[in-house]
Amino acid sequence: MTVRTAANTAAGTDSATASTTRTGRRAGASRSAQDSSRAVRRLGSGMPFVIPFLVVAFLFLIAPIVYGLWLSFTEQSLMGNGGWVGLANYVEAFGDATMWSTLGHTLAFTLMSTIPLVLVALIMALLVYIGIPGQWFWRLSFFAPYLLPVAVVVQIWTWLFNSDVGFINYWLGRFGLDKVGWLTDVDVAMWSMVILTVWWTVGFNFLLYLSSLQAIPDLLYEAAEVDGAGFWRKLFSITLPQLRGTTVLVATLQVIASLKIFDQMFIAFAGGSGPEGSTRPILQYIYDTGFTNYRMGYASAMSYIFFIVIIVITVAFRFLTRSRKDANNER
Repeated sequence: MTVRTAANTAAGTDSATASTTRTGRRAGASRSAQDSSRAVRRLGSGMPFVIPFLVVAFLFLIAPIVYGLWLSFTEQSLMGNGGWVGLANYVEAFGDATMWSTLGHTLAFTLMSTIPLVLVALIMALLVYIGIPGQWFWRLSFFAPYLLPVAVVVQIWTWLFNSDVGFINYWLGRFGLDKVGWLTDVDVAMWSMVILTVWWTVGFNFLLYLSSLQAIPDLLYEAAEVDGAGFWRKLFSITLPQLRGTTVLVATLQVIASLKIFDQMFIAFAGGSGPEGSTRPILQYIYDTGFTNYRMGYASAMSYIFFIVIIVITVAFRFLTRSRKDANNER
């Protein structure tokens, strides 16, 4: 009797335990379902805000990229439809001497403009940061040109660079110096475009550097002064290392922007290629090929080749700067 009662009690306990387990599982499943439903509702509530962005991105980014890639394999023209030619456009582009020469002009401009756009912006920011007199005037003067449209900037500088009545040549003559063909001399025209671009866009880099300088903790400078560090020691041991990240950012942005040079040269030379074609960038050659010669397929192929060049240069630049940063950190 006692054994049977104990068995019944054990069976009841097992039954209760199993029932509790099933109840817990149902409760857990119910909570999981509720959580999933809540997550779906939360996701659904945000979709109205995401869908417009997705539509715009598809219409103005993804679709043009795909369509342009398709065009690069065809003989498509503005005058009518063209047939499929496969890789013929790419083969022609790799053998096109004009494409390579204009690419060389673009790379030369990138190198010539990026270095001063970084160094001049840094010097300007340092001058304002250390407190030169007339802070508001210098801040406004350094940044104001960046707000001007490119057409206005080019018109100003083409007048300044004019060989006959230009302001610069006028003062060169007053000092007894020979006039310079700023826009007509093969050896000078590219430098004229660099000067124009630096004056116009350096203000943005100036703001980036100035904001980074203001973010450097004062404690670093105070500790350096306690150790007897002077201005130059603080500059090279504190300021410049703290600005390394900003310098990489500024240089990367300028490399990408300079590789896409088009507006300044197109307006300055009225759609021409400059003296003996010395200032014609690759984007202008692509533009002329597509919209002047009506070869949209070939222009698209060159565009994608140039796109790959930009990616390779940007990745290589980032890799080099990151490797140098890692080496400095190890020291």
